[in-house]
Amino acid sequence: MRNDMSGNKKIELLAPARDYETGRIAIDAGADAVYIGGPAFGARAAAGNTIEDIERLVRYAHPFRVKVYAALNTIVFEDELTDAERTARQLIASGVDALIVQDMAFMRMDLSGVEFHASTQMCNTTATQARFLRESGFSRIILERGLTLEEIRQIGNEGNIELECFVHGAICVGFSGQCYMSRSMSQRSGNRGDCSQPCRLTYDLIDGHGDTVITGKHLLSVPDLNLSGRIPQLLDAGVTSFKIEGRLKDGNYVRNIVSYYRQAIDRELAKRPSMRRSSSGHTEYDFTADPSRSFTRGFTTWMLDGKRKGQASFSTPKATGEYIGKVCSTNRNSFVISGDKQLNPGDGICFFTNNGLIGTNVNKTDGHTVFPNKMDGIAAGTEIYRNQDHNFTLQLSKSRTRRSIDVSVNAYTDTSHIRLSLTDEDGHSVSLVEHIQAEPAREQEKMASTIRTQLSKLGDTIFSAKTIEVNSDGQLPFIPASKLNDLRRKAVELLTEERMANYPQPIIAIENRAFPYPATELGGEANVTNTLAERFYKDHGVQTIAPPRDLMRTLSGERVMTSAYCLRRELGQCLKEKPTLRGPLRLRRGAITWLLEFDCAACRMNIIKE
Repeated sequence: MRNDMSGNKKIELLAPARDYETGRIAIDAGADAVYIGGPAFGARAAAGNTIEDIERLVRYAHPFRVKVYAALNTIVFEDELTDAERTARQLIASGVDALIVQDMAFMRMDLSGVEFHASTQMCNTTATQARFLRESGFSRIILERGLTLEEIRQIGNEGNIELECFVHGAICVGFSGQCYMSRSMSQRSGNRGDCSQPCRLTYDLIDGHGDTVITGKHLLSVPDLNLSGRIPQLLDAGVTSFKIEGRLKDGNYVRNIVSYYRQAIDRELAKRPSMRRSSSGHTEYDFTADPSRSFTRGFTTWMLDGKRKGQASFSTPKATGEYIGKVCSTNRNSFVISGDKQLNPGDGICFFTNNGLIGTNVNKTDGHTVFPNKMDGIAAGTEIYRNQDHNFTLQLSKSRTRRSIDVSVNAYTDTSHIRLSLTDEDGHSVSLVEHIQAEPAREQEKMASTIRTQLSKLGDTIFSAKTIEVNSDGQLPFIPASKLNDLRRKAVELLTEERMANYPQPIIAIENRAFPYPATELGGEANVTNTLAERFYKDHGVQTIAPPRDLMRTLSGERVMTSAYCLRRELGQCLKEKPTLRGPLRLRRGAITWLLEFDCAACRMNIIKE
């Protein structure tokens, strides 16, 4: 575990960065670390970045002690190994603090000077696997989203490896890295950063008699994760990094969600003197963060509190946003809405009809009377949601949120010299002495005020003056403002250099090649697609490796998803509770069918391509 100089455990808020700009927004909003995709081999193919932009983000992040993690979390084919290694080395040279990987090939490339984080794409679900990854050279594992709090606690009890847990954003209904649903419908693979999101599509449910039980519903689509209310329990379970999903989200979303979690985590850390945030500085907010006012499909705690029904969104996979109220009455071109929430011109609204989710825009309002762009589908009793908050979005986009590091400023001066000392909140200190020849100032109080004013002007730096002391053994000399400004700039440069010279080095875990993999055989779901990954597993005692699923010509007859989500449970048809829905169940979309297999012992659902 990572501790500070006083032995306090460091706790991290980890934010997504689609690009340099959103990464910078995340840092300003209070993130302790950001994760970003490189030029290739990231699980979000649409969120790639140049090495130059990542290096620029590192330069912005590191003075705040904010870490930058590069996602190389896809599987690598044999003919891509050279490019993958080159990309990894370029990322390390850019200064990133860790590589997030799925493919064990990276562990056989002799890469040094960087930490390795085991991607959630490795389907990290057990303490046994955590122990193996720790012994294999990983400093952190990123937990599967579908774990219960007790399962997280069991992994946390393993110790000596950091636990990163998703707390907000989209949920993969299937276990990460074990889902081939997209690949079973097309050549697009989630393990290659190109998931077609089949879990958001409509399906028919077919019973054992071949009858259609449900038609055209989003049977695998689930709401978004929100564990902001469960931070204390996650800390107690051993989580050290709280991760926000969203490398495809825009800057306004990132600013809002990061700000919300920053404040929630800080409130909890204030109660725990043995813990502290892992980066430096504080953020001044000019808006009130609210996750319900950014993109959301509705919120769930998913499986954290145990496996239970009520997890799916059969009606739509789209963002419904914030519930506003119910329509009381309608007119030809307007409606009256109940509740205390106010709609505004420019807002986007949506509502459910027999034809699914419909949306429109608000043209104008008059109190609770709303004039939408279209009235189609709006009737008395219709429940209205706001999926685009125009005023809030405008406020976010105009935000001047600033992050700064507290410094104590001490100035001593007499008629022969000035000594300026800066000490930051992490204990780094620098001093600068300037020799002068000056007469005593005629107005001593005014001179003292001038010195304080000029030395406090840190607004264009990463620092803010927490305290300013001005001392002299005799009378204060007259010092021009230009001289004070020049001294301040030089001292700030020195302190920034001092911070960078003392930037924490990565904790490099050493691989124990003698430590055995928990099994001697690997199935196709392990997706070993290259000789380097094969060598890694064989070094750890694996004897037999099945052909990888992502290289199979067809996945007919193969398990294409394993999930903690169970459609039977969701429908109130659990096999342990005398269900009325009999026979093998199937999903159907067009001409393709998938068999649903229910593993009641593990309380999991498997989906098999027919």
